[in-house]
Amino acid sequence: MPERARYTALDNGRVLAHGAGKAAGEGTMTAVPYQHILVETDGAVAIVRLNRPQALNALSNPLLREVAAALEGFDADDAIRAVVLTGDERAFAAGADIKEMAGAGAIEMLTRGRAEVWERLRKLRKPIIAAVNGYCLGGGNELAMVCDMIVAGEGARFGQPEINIGIIPGAGGTQRLTHALGKARAMELILTGRPFGAGEAFAAGLVTRVVPDEACLDEARALAREIAGKPPLAVQLAKDAILKAFDLSIEQGLDYERRNFFLLFASEDMREGMAAFIEKRKPHFVGK
Repeated sequence: MPERARYTALDNGRVLAHGAGKAAGEGTMTAVPYQHILVETDGAVAIVRLNRPQALNALSNPLLREVAAALEGFDADDAIRAVVLTGDERAFAAGADIKEMAGAGAIEMLTRGRAEVWERLRKLRKPIIAAVNGYCLGGGNELAMVCDMIVAGEGARFGQPEINIGIIPGAGGTQRLTHALGKARAMELILTGRPFGAGEAFAAGLVTRVVPDEACLDEARALAREIAGKPPLAVQLAKDAILKAFDLSIEQGLDYERRNFFLLFASEDMREGMAAFIEKRKPHFVGK
């Protein structure tokens, strides 16, 4: 059975996922409850669920900070090898919390620290899989795109509708959507704010898999479990190299890939994996 938790550990002002990094109760850590997310673990897989159903999981600042804290905690937990991020059957996240933004000025938006939270999400090392049902709009779409893979239910609706309220995407939408879909398609979607379905998202390369709505979370869990069974260091360095492809020239990217490839020859998992292949047995990877 999955182990469910609604708690984080607070250590010198930094929030960590309960049970991650240090054992609960160790040292100076004290438990404080999450208010806007639910967390559970299922073997080597963690599930983080957005939990503001009354607001269609709109990304308020407190919710976004809790998501970052939980994911950072699992990123530091050697027992966890992959994470699923999800919402509920109505919405992954319907967007940013517009009520929080409506009265804000430019300086206030700049100093709220929201951009820094998105940077924390971008720097996570372990694979994150978004399981998307229902609305995945605006900041919700940006949150799904920050993840490494997206499993979508057939009824999922994606989009960047910020243009309709006088702004533009501000958490990576103009950049990640363009990388995923190309300039022409991203331009049309962002300048019109048109929502698009899971089938179109899959055909364009934004989504990894499309499944029946009721199977979405189970499919994401299964994918996470499959990845969790692979050598953790190789998974993390492969993710690192893939993401660098967006930032580097092809020559620089090939050099970066080669560095990560050579680095893995210092790992115990490389020795184990090759020995198991030669001996025709199942490998046992330990993440060292």
